[in-house]
Amino acid sequence: MSGVLVVAKPAGPTSHDVVALVRRLAASKRIGHGGTLDPFASGVLPLFLGGATRLVEYHLGDPKTYRATICFGASSTTDDLDGELTPVTGPVLGRGQLENALSGFLGVQLQRPPAYSAVQVGGRRAYAMARAGETPTLSPREVTIHALRLVDWDDADQSRPVAIVEVECSAGTYVRALARDLGARLGSGAYLCGLVRTASGPFSLDDARPLDAIREAAASGGADAIQAMLLPSDTGLDAIPALRLTDAEVADATMGRYFRPEAGVGGVPAAGPVRLQDPRGRIVGMGRLDGRRIVPDKMLVS
Repeated sequence: MSGVLVVAKPAGPTSHDVVALVRRLAASKRIGHGGTLDPFASGVLPLFLGGATRLVEYHLGDPKTYRATICFGASSTTDDLDGELTPVTGPVLGRGQLENALSGFLGVQLQRPPAYSAVQVGGRRAYAMARAGETPTLSPREVTIHALRLVDWDDADQSRPVAIVEVECSAGTYVRALARDLGARLGSGAYLCGLVRTASGPFSLDDARPLDAIREAAASGGADAIQAMLLPSDTGLDAIPALRLTDAEVADATMGRYFRPEAGVGGVPAAGPVRLQDPRGRIVGMGRLDGRRIVPDKMLVS
C-alpha cells in the first residue's frame, strides 16, 4: 500500500479524524497529509500512504487555492466563525471598495498569524496560550498572495455584507488572517465564515474522493479497493528530474550504497534531489548527485 489518496474532506471532522479513518479502512499504519484543514473547512486533503510518506516534505511548499467566504461587520477572537463575535460599526461597503482593497494584498507581504494558531511561542502553541487567557506575541511572517478574485458579493444586509473570494497563495498563508486584515483595511470588522480548499499543489478538488466513496470502496473491496484509488507516490513532482535505474542499481540504492548509474548522470542537477525510478519507471526513492555517483537519500522500498 503506497501512493497518494486525494480526499475531499467535508466540514466537521478534523484532518486527524480523516487520517484515522483512512488508516483503518486501508489497514495502513503509515499515513501523512499535505497540510491540515480546520474542522469547519472542507476541500482537498492529500494523504500519503506507505512509502509515499517519505515524499511529503517535497509538497510542503506547494501553493494552495481556496474559496473563502468572508463576513463583514464583526470581528472574531479566532478570526473565523468558531470564535466569539463582536459587532463592528463601520462604513457601508460596496463591491468596488472591496475589489480595490483586495488588490492591495497581492504579492509578497508580512502577515501576522491568528492568536488561535499552531505557531509556537517560547515552546508553547499560540492557541493554548490564547485559551488560557494569555495574549501571545506573534511575529509577522512573509507570505505570498498570487491572486485574489471576487467571486460573489452580497450586500442585501448592508451592515453585514458577505464576499466570496478565490485566493491563490503560498504555503503557510492564513486565509482567516487575510479576512481579518481585509476588514481592518476597509474600516470594518471581518472574519472567515467559510473555507473550501480547491487545490493543494497538483491535487485538485475535481480529482478528490469523498469520504463516503472511500468507505463504500473499502466495504466492497477492502484494502485492495483503496489501493486502486491511489495515485503514484511521486504525483506532482514532475519538476524534480528523474533517473531510470537498472535492477542492480535499485538493489544498491535500497541498501544505501552509492553507485555510478549505467545511464550516466547527464541532466541530473549538481544540487537538489533526483527521483530514482526502477526499470519500469516507478519511483523507488530520492537521491542526489555526488560527483558522478548517486547518493540514495530516501528509499520507498526495502
